[in-house]
Amino acid sequence: QVQLLESGGGLVQAGGSLRLSCAASGGSFNSYSVAWFRQAPGKERNFVAVISWGGGSTLYEDSVKGRFTISRDNAKTTGYLQMNSLKPEDTAVYYCAARQFGGVRSRATDYETWGQGTQVTVSS
Repeated sequence: QVQLLESGGGLVQAGGSLRLSCAASGGSFNSYSVAWFRQAPGKERNFVAVISWGGGSTLYEDSVKGRFTISRDNAKTTGYLQMNSLKPEDTAVYYCAARQFGGVRSRATDYETWGQGTQVTVSS
């Protein structure tokens, strides 16, 4: 089963950008859909974006459409989340998740493998 490790979080001012990475190891990365979720303090873990195992399909949560872009590089076994025009309300711990041959799914319960998370803080 694939293992995931996020990186790229940090502190950024509103309007700025960050690129999160999700490095996978131990499995056939190109057979896994990769998703990003986020969890703010005291709130539930919410869907952000997903890319299918083949990379041909993506799905975004409405509030990030046009600002965030999900992608993957199967040769590097890494998924990415490019975040532009960041807002304070984007502040959260961001988790990547994977599901083998999972398609584009937005429920956390659909994903079998999770990373440890990376903190993103957007200051106003």
